Amino acid sequence: MARPEAPRYGAGALADLPPSVLSALGVPGGVNVLGLPSVPRVCVLIVDGLGWELLRAHPADAPFLNAMDGGAITAGFPATTVTSLGSLATGLPPGGHGLLGVQVAVPGTGRLLNCLRWRDDSVDPATFQPAPTVYERAAADGVEVAYVGLGYYRGSGLSRATTRGATYLPADSLGQLVGRAEYALGLGDRSFVTVYHPDLDSTGHRFGVASADWRVQLRFVDDLARRIADVLPAGAALYVTADHGMVDPSERVDADTVPGLREGVALLGGDARCRYVYSEPGAHDDVLAAWTDVLGDRAWVVSRDEAAASGWFGELAPGMAERIGDVVAVARGELAITASEREPWLERMVGMHGSLVPAELLIPLLSTSRP
Repeated sequence: MARPEAPRYGAGALADLPPSVLSALGVPGGVNVLGLPSVPRVCVLIVDGLGWELLRAHPADAPFLNAMDGGAITAGFPATTVTSLGSLATGLPPGGHGLLGVQVAVPGTGRLLNCLRWRDDSVDPATFQPAPTVYERAAADGVEVAYVGLGYYRGSGLSRATTRGATYLPADSLGQLVGRAEYALGLGDRSFVTVYHPDLDSTGHRFGVASADWRVQLRFVDDLARRIADVLPAGAALYVTADHGMVDPSERVDADTVPGLREGVALLGGDARCRYVYSEPGAHDDVLAAWTDVLGDRAWVVSRDEAAASGWFGELAPGMAERIGDVVAVARGELAITASEREPWLERMVGMHGSLVPAELLIPLLSTSRP
């Protein structure tokens, strides 16, 4: 079975957007891979779960977004929120910032860290994600930097790992997102504002991307982008992107009940479309063989070394490889790899993401500006 293509790190990936924005703002050291025009003010709207294929499939529900300039870039791997927010924060591929999935091993502890529900102060966000952020770099050069998102996320481990250097502006409604963005864009001589909106993703997880609920939510997202564009000050550019796409898998394999997927496994990380399998000492080869045999052509099942050599994570910084499972199982087609005992919440999910298939990996990068 042919291996999937790796994300286009350095040539059209989400990690290329932040340094390109810094360059456009005149911040020294920013490499403008994406060729963004020079402007004094930039707003980046992150729509959680807005895959490129989904957007293009719904022109009537998202007319403003579909009319914007731009095209598709790739998220990183895994195609999931934690990993993408890490790349948007640092301008690095996942292997560089170390936020390598929803649940990853904390080396030397024998336990997993859930990066989305990161309220565990025993893992220091500044140590676990040690790379400087683009927000810190911009602020050091005199740019006014703000991050607009739900108040619930303010002060979480993930926010502390990914928004350092930005003033966090809580916004708990669409109106607040627009209002806070307008306010922050008007500050100083140069401004860099990131706006994060999670509702399309949560709607997809609960009801699926084929649902009427998801399409209605997409209309709200389209209106959000239009309203932010309407309040751009002179000299500002708006870039709309996402962290991943989404699919509605119809087949599920339960790693907690299939013997071949349980034996020799110490920890099970990642999520349903990208599993990190941490083997017990001496069991690596057996675990790799068993997962390969059980999942067959429904998943790409490789060792950690093969996944890294294939460029899935980009360049791995020192100490990051140990966070990845000894075996990496990436679902393709209709498969979801659930875990009913360890992760009962997955049983309620319809839409999922994390894989290297285009429906999950390709995301939009759209733009508009006010002269």
